Amino acid sequence: MRVLALATLSATLAAPLPAVAQTPATNGAMGDGEPIALHCGRLFDARSGEVLGPHTLLVRNGRIEQMISGGNADVLGVASVDLRDRTCSPGWTDLHVHMASQSSPQSYSEGFRLDPVDFAYRSVGYARKTLMAGFTSVRDLGGEVAPHLRDAINQGLVEGPRIWAAGKSIATTGGHADPTNGYNDALSHLIGPPGPTEGVINSLDDARQAVRQRYKDGSDVIKITATGGVLSYAKSGDAPQFTVDEVRAVVETAQDYGYRVAAHAHGEEGMYRAIEGGVTSIEHGTYMSERVMALMKQKGTWYVPTIYAGRFVADKAKVDGYFPEVVRPKAARIGALIQDTAARAHRNGVKIAFGTDMGVGPHGDNAREFVYMVEAGIPAAAALQSATIHAAEVLGVDDQGVLEPGKRADVIAMPGNPVEDIDAVMGVDFVMKDGVVYRQP
Repeated sequence: MRVLALATLSATLAAPLPAVAQTPATNGAMGDGEPIALHCGRLFDARSGEVLGPHTLLVRNGRIEQMISGGNADVLGVASVDLRDRTCSPGWTDLHVHMASQSSPQSYSEGFRLDPVDFAYRSVGYARKTLMAGFTSVRDLGGEVAPHLRDAINQGLVEGPRIWAAGKSIATTGGHADPTNGYNDALSHLIGPPGPTEGVINSLDDARQAVRQRYKDGSDVIKITATGGVLSYAKSGDAPQFTVDEVRAVVETAQDYGYRVAAHAHGEEGMYRAIEGGVTSIEHGTYMSERVMALMKQKGTWYVPTIYAGRFVADKAKVDGYFPEVVRPKAARIGALIQDTAARAHRNGVKIAFGTDMGVGPHGDNAREFVYMVEAGIPAAAALQSATIHAAEVLGVDDQGVLEPGKRADVIAMPGNPVEDIDAVMGVDFVMKDGVVYRQP
């Protein structure tokens, strides 16, 4: 049924649309193949972390063709956008989202009541909100809808950020991404134990098969759940759930396909095993110890804190009925710790990149993570770099994350100076992705 539902959605999205529906609704086809000059009052230089003075960016064919300091340069015969009272920045990247869902008290029952096509249609609205908030790229770390949403965005059928999609997360039996957690006996016997095709492994061969299945499914990145999780219907939120050898089998097989591996991890031992096994990034990292931090620095492992999700679930744990009772104590205990972990990781020199776990909280509010990072003692410039040049490094790409000639024309702008006042990130009102303007003042 799932395959049929997704096939139905794919056919619907692939149907011919009127030309106007394939261009940004906010301002027609501005930038769609035509050059544009952006006159920026200030410019955030992601390499140095400094805010520079006025610049004019000449954009053509989806790339930055030229950068002219001074910002008042007239480019004859070229449409222009006046951003002289704003700070321009590279488009942001959120390295941890779930585009097909959004937390609510109904989240657990909806998995039984709704079809994949329902989640897919919801994701279209979530994608647009994310783009309009200034996030021109995201890494979707778990969800079968994401590869299809990615393709629809790439085909110009819907508006949204560039997506690196993990598809189904890889877990062990009973682990954080075991899709049958919480099922009763009758349903469990009817469905049978999930295996590598469903992203559940219990051996090295299973690990290899699960990665190969993700390749078959069209994933761009691999995600494992190296420990228990907060929102899964299971008791432990931090116990290790992979052996080092299992992690290594996932990582080595992923490398065969050019994939990087992200590891959801809250507990100290599971984190250590994941890092030892060669993952690219640790997500959440709640109980990160000095021992773990030392290994991360030795291995060059990135940390994606997701402070937003921690604060959100800790707040919702106070609300009767929002979470199942097996989830509620984990949300209260673990969620409240992540901001402090991010602060300790920064002080210890761990490499930090930006991610929110959005889908836990409401899509479109992603930029609030910057505010929480600064509250944790991370300088505003470093927080902004974590979502630009450092996020590009985590993804393994070198054509985005900075405003330079030859790079993708992913440009956002906001009133104020976010390095001086981080709250400015909540006011993004200009968004360009691949040279096309989707939002402007």
